[in-house]
Formats: sequence, structure tokens, C-alpha cells
Amino acid sequence: MRRYSRRNVLRLLAASGGLAATHLALGRVYAATPVSATSQRITRFEIIPVRVHMHERVREVFAEVYRQQGINRDYYDSTLVKLYTDEGLVGVGDALLNVEDSLGSVPKAEAICKRLIGRSPWEFLLDDSLGGILMAVYDLIGQAAGLPVSRLFAPAPKTHIVQSWWSQCFPPDLMASEAKLGYDLGYRVHKVKARDFEDPVEQAEAVTSNVPEDLKIWADTNSTWVTPERAIKYGQRLTRFPQYFAIETPCERYTIEPFRQLKGRFPLKLAEHMPKDPMPFVREKLLDAFVVGGPIGKSFVQRALMAEVTGIPIWLQHSIFTGVAQVFQAHQAAAFPGVEHCVSITHVIQDDLMTEPFTMKDGLYKVPTKPGLGVTLDDEAIEKHRRG
Repeated sequence: MRRYSRRNVLRLLAASGGLAATHLALGRVYAATPVSATSQRITRFEIIPVRVHMHERVREVFAEVYRQQGINRDYYDSTLVKLYTDEGLVGVGDALLNVEDSLGSVPKAEAICKRLIGRSPWEFLLDDSLGGILMAVYDLIGQAAGLPVSRLFAPAPKTHIVQSWWSQCFPPDLMASEAKLGYDLGYRVHKVKARDFEDPVEQAEAVTSNVPEDLKIWADTNSTWVTPERAIKYGQRLTRFPQYFAIETPCERYTIEPFRQLKGRFPLKLAEHMPKDPMPFVREKLLDAFVVGGPIGKSFVQRALMAEVTGIPIWLQHSIFTGVAQVFQAHQAAAFPGVEHCVSITHVIQDDLMTEPFTMKDGLYKVPTKPGLGVTLDDEAIEKHRRG
């Protein structure tokens, strides 16, 4: 069994081009872009806070499920951003990557955008400090270069990516109907939440009896199974259902010792959020996938390249609340082979705030090929859900 150290990974990244190759690709894009576009400057910005409630079909139950987890909410907030340039281009993004993202607050987003005024978007390539506003920067660069965002990072990105359906820890009957809806809409991978107030085996029985066999399911326990022994017990029970293929975070997040105890004993694949230092998990071959959230600039590229080199794939979920973020995430997944599939939750809220539908077919989403992100915000829907 191959053992990886930081030195191994760095050498392999260097041999495969690594981060330097990404910089080189972006440099070639810059060189091939018309001078008038590369000299453009960001002249103004618009911050649009929105609040979108959960979809009516799940809202009441969803809110109750959240209350059982100590969360009092039946909506998701986002902070949409528009960047304008003196060349007449408009880049769009979502500053709020997740509910804990301080960079996505309206005051922080405004402060970041003020830094961009009078400067070229090219100055901020791979800049993690921009948070989700980096989406709008890449949108501007892609439009200026006449390339989709995926082409900024790869000469021949994937044309389609795997997008996962998502469900909270719903009662078995609702989880089953949600799984059927996702399947009918073209999804073939489904992430479900597992909590102690619902029996995961009863959920599995309901879901798998309601959908065809080619829907593959993984459960995220968010550490609620607590101990390796309890995780093994549940994992063994879930092997009755071939559609269940993995468990995410069965024990304490980022902690390596439980995964050492699970190694060779757990019957399903194991996934965990990528810690600051993932190398112990890599060296000891403890995981089958890393779940990755933000940031979305240089840090994401490093992680994606590490996944490609080590063969431990990324399950990507850094941009989950709005359609524009969902599409940006798809561009990144298309560009980097280390990303296996993406997750977002736009289908459990009332509106993804986009003009173009996020259409799935046979488990795949076709990544836009127009310059930039290739999609447009639905201004009418945004006004309907604007907050503040």
C-alpha cells in the first residue's frame, strides 16, 4: 500500500504541473484575451441580501427537524453580489458560502467589494480572501476572455458533472417521496441526513422501496453516531440496502482516532470533511472521500489537485444555497478530475433565483459553455425574496 507524506504529495503535484500549471493556464488565458478586456476595471458593485424560505412541500417538517437540532429557521439567507466594469460587463456571485461564513455577511461583503473598486478582476485570481465574491470575479474574467469559467482552469473540462440530491433527516415517508422526486428529476445520487430522532434503517427501507436500484445513497450523520462501535452497528444494518454506499462523519469531525478504529471494520465507504492537515488520513488510507466546503480560491485548487494525485476524491459542497453558487461549483467540478460530485440544497427552497433551470438528465448536469458562468440571475425573483 502506498504511503503519502507531504513531500510525496508536493513532488507529485510538481510532476503533474500542480498549482503552477493552474497559474500557467490562467496566464495563457490572460495573454489570449483582448487588451481592452484585460485592462478593464471594476467601477461599482451591488450587494443584494435575500431570504428564501423552504419549499412548501417540506417546509413544516423541515422546520420541525431543525428545531430538534436546536435551529430555529425555516429559510436560508444569501448575499448576492454584482460587480460592474468600465467595459460594460457584469459579474455575479453569492458572497455567503455557508451559514457560518463571516465573509458573506453584508458588511463584510461590502468591505471586500470596496477593495475591488478601480482594480482589474485579474488581480484577484485564486484570492481566498474574497470568499464567495470570487465567483463574480471569475464570471467577469470568463466573459472578458470569451470562455466558460471551467475553461479558466482546464483546457478540456468535463462537459457534464454529477450533482447529488439532498434531504434533511426527514421521517421515512417524506424522505421516500423526496427521493422519488429527485430520481424523477434526473438525479442518481442522494445525500440524506441521519439523526437519532429517526431510525436510519426505517428511512432506508422507505427510500429504497420507492426508487429504482440505480439511485445511490450516502448518509451524513454529522457526528451523531458518536462512537466507532455504534457506527459499525448502524453500518452493518444498512448493508441490507445495496443502494447505500457511504457514511459521512460517523464520529467526531476531523478527529483521526475513530477512523483508525473503523479501518477494516466498517462495511461501507467512509467520508469526512477535509481538515486543515489531511495528510494523516491520506497516509493511513482511512477515507474513501473528502467532503470539501470553502474557501473557493487557491485553497480549493490545492485540495482538488491533492485529490487527483492521491486518488481520494472530493465531494464538493461549498456553494449550496443559490443557483448562481450551484453553477459556479459545477464549473469547478468540471475543471478538476479530483472532484467526484457536488451537493447543493436549492431544490428544498422556494426558488434558486436563476433564469435558467438547473436541469439533470440520467444523473448528470451539463455545464454551461457560454462565457463566464453562463447563467443569469432572475431579477424578478430576487426582488421577491430581497431582505432588509
